[in-house]
Amino acid sequence: MLSVRPVFVPDASFFVEEVETMPAIITSRRNELVREYLHLASSAQYRRERGRIPLEGARLCADAAESGLKPLFLFFTEEAEEKYSRYLATVRSFSPKEFSVSPSVSQALADTKSTQGVFCICEKPAESPHLPSTESGRQILVLENIQDPANLGAVLRTAEAVGISGVVLAGNCCDAFSPKALRAGMGAAFRLPVYLREDAVDAIKRLNGSGFRTFAAVPDSAAVPVTEIDFSLPAAVVVGNEGNGLTEEAKDACSARITIPMAGRAESLNAAASAAILMWEMMRGRGAKGNGGV
Repeated sequence: MLSVRPVFVPDASFFVEEVETMPAIITSRRNELVREYLHLASSAQYRRERGRIPLEGARLCADAAESGLKPLFLFFTEEAEEKYSRYLATVRSFSPKEFSVSPSVSQALADTKSTQGVFCICEKPAESPHLPSTESGRQILVLENIQDPANLGAVLRTAEAVGISGVVLAGNCCDAFSPKALRAGMGAAFRLPVYLREDAVDAIKRLNGSGFRTFAAVPDSAAVPVTEIDFSLPAAVVVGNEGNGLTEEAKDACSARITIPMAGRAESLNAAASAAILMWEMMRGRGAKGNGGV
């Protein structure tokens, strides 16, 4: 096999010459595109620098292409080409460079135990420099310091399903485009507006200033039940970290504190479950007049 020396330059010409000279079948785990894929899979910073994301799974790769992400490189095993031809045809219609990979290379690329043997590298969706406005979205979710990619993916999947206008990832949140988050979200991050902010308090204050009412979700019986809130006006519900909840600073920055009424002995729900209930109530109450004073 032809071997090449890696050339790490952060521009669109990266790997152009190397890719042109690569064989159609990749059998070495030391192949430069294999190493690029693995680097993207392991580093959120590298994904941001490169503007690329790695995807695993026939449906997820096809979904990305259909959602408007540009596929750059497609990888598949011989078995996968036969089994998932319909999904591969969708990705191929966007003319990516494609390579057949050996089973051993497929296992090296895989982040799952039972891989389908289909992978691709796509362009990463552009990040919005601005927070959502009341014109672009009336019901949004803000997440502070969410650490579990599976939780984040589940929240984004629910947000897209119920019709939330966008999700703000604030503070030290994990990456919505990590392999685990993308799988858990079933590609929701491809279609749902996702906004990144380093400071949750600043994001909340900006949302307050732009016309949103911001609600801190807390496990506190003294807070207003979410079922009593009027969500017909622009609103942002803020959900905190899986173990510690919202920071005190984030709670204080919000317009009000709300809670999910709990009938059983459990004191709280995990972040994904809480967010799902809160988002359902937000969307259910869009046209209802509840506690308008809150």
